[in-house]
Amino acid sequence: MKKIVFLLLAVLCVSFLSGCEDKNKEGGKTAEKRKAEGVTGDALVISTLGDASGLIYNITSDSASHEVSQYIYNGLVKFDKNLNIIGDLAESWEISDDSKTITFKLKKDVKWHDGEPFTADDVEFTYKFMIDNSTPTSYDADFRLVTGFQVIDPYTVRISYAEPFAPALLSWSMAVIPKHLLEGKEAAKSSLMRSPVGTGMYRFKEWKSGESITLEANEDYFDGRPNLDRLIFRIIPDLNTTFMELLNGSVDIMGLTPTQWVKQTDTALFTNSYDKYTYLAPSYAYIGYNMKNPLFEDKRIRQALTYATPKQEIIDGILFGEGVPAHGPYKPGTLWYNDNVKKYEYSPEKAKQLLAEAGWADSDGDGILDKDGKQFSFTLMTNQGNSVRTKIAETVQQNWSKIGIKVEIRVLEWASFINEYIDKGKFDAVVMGWNIVQDPDPYDVWHSSKCGPKMLNFICYSNPEVDQLIDDGRHTMNPQERKKYYDRFQEILAEDQPYTFLYVPNALVALSKRFREVAPAPAGITYNLEEWYVPAGEQKYRFEK
Repeated sequence: MKKIVFLLLAVLCVSFLSGCEDKNKEGGKTAEKRKAEGVTGDALVISTLGDASGLIYNITSDSASHEVSQYIYNGLVKFDKNLNIIGDLAESWEISDDSKTITFKLKKDVKWHDGEPFTADDVEFTYKFMIDNSTPTSYDADFRLVTGFQVIDPYTVRISYAEPFAPALLSWSMAVIPKHLLEGKEAAKSSLMRSPVGTGMYRFKEWKSGESITLEANEDYFDGRPNLDRLIFRIIPDLNTTFMELLNGSVDIMGLTPTQWVKQTDTALFTNSYDKYTYLAPSYAYIGYNMKNPLFEDKRIRQALTYATPKQEIIDGILFGEGVPAHGPYKPGTLWYNDNVKKYEYSPEKAKQLLAEAGWADSDGDGILDKDGKQFSFTLMTNQGNSVRTKIAETVQQNWSKIGIKVEIRVLEWASFINEYIDKGKFDAVVMGWNIVQDPDPYDVWHSSKCGPKMLNFICYSNPEVDQLIDDGRHTMNPQERKKYYDRFQEILAEDQPYTFLYVPNALVALSKRFREVAPAPAGITYNLEEWYVPAGEQKYRFEK
């Protein structure tokens, strides 16, 4: 399910091609293989910096919530290891010749975690839930383009659009939620936010707020029981503490900091127990500016801040070279990436020139620019537990001070940072990161209609030409024609600089050697988590059946 938000690359089947149908049966073969091997047991202990805000996937947007809930729910489609779209709850699908209708055939052997059968009524309920104005979701836009939803029979649904919609197939990777438990209820206040019921390979077991969330294997999973008995998400809001827990054996997998990767993993204690995996991550780091703050209204100010940001110094000094400069919201080397956009090489002098053109000068000689009697000063926020982001904030604070800008750094606990500041638009500028979505459609993050509480365009960027390009790109089926819209979109972002795009990092993963069948692929390292197992003689945790 993993809305196939927050990961990335070009998948032609997403293009809503006529007659595209899932013929992949690997899921059943994998289930048979796992059953034949009979190696079940143990747990994977995963570290996460922050606690989840809730476990109904469709109405949460924070990574901590999605990291857990992705294993609880399924969508109609999902990715295979090579980022091809295959069926999940859908057995197959057909797309009409005019690319305006998808007919899904659903799997018939699926049950909710409470034993109730999954049917087309649940898919219809999920669709209506997503377009209900009272549903607090950031992911409604794709579903509002549906013009007709028909339940043909208990295991067939037909979905119609007024015009071809490029991300249509992929949009049905959204989690399907249980009608029998949520109908007539306010989802955000439902008990399912804390005790969810899905169809996924793992079912909810326990949530100790601020400590851990535990999932247990779904014995009745339609694609075969996963080998590992439990997934335990430990909430550890500091990466240095997490690394110590890793070395102590209390955590099995974590994303290492560049310092840990380069300087702290060459010991026998580490190499005897852990493997390291690295690849260019489908993500980017950035500094985002609140476009409702008058300080940032003039694009020359934002351009100046980017010119005064030493991206390569950040990559070399903070990441130890484990990344490449970012110039926009797409991953280098992919179809959608435009390498010809304006790039901002480090130039404090150019920054000073732009600030002067915008009317800022140090009129009183105190080293801080001022205009109309007000100093150029603001607060730069980021979240606790991420030393890389804190170091980035400190680096830009020092560099921006050299061009006359005073910056205060504020580091906040994750839940407070998101719920009280980001979601409410109560910030000046932030150091954050995005995972890069599989489909190139940037609607949720960059379209002006997605500015608002709990929306993903939380900086409230607005450009009419960008809105039109995004709208046109969504309704263009040919990938090369579609790319033209996104190339122009990236050119405008490069000119407007609503973000200072910093870098695309290398993923730096440490994983306990006791886990087998780990096979990193374009879809990531955990795409086949259901196949992971620990030999009986190496299992660490035992649970009562």
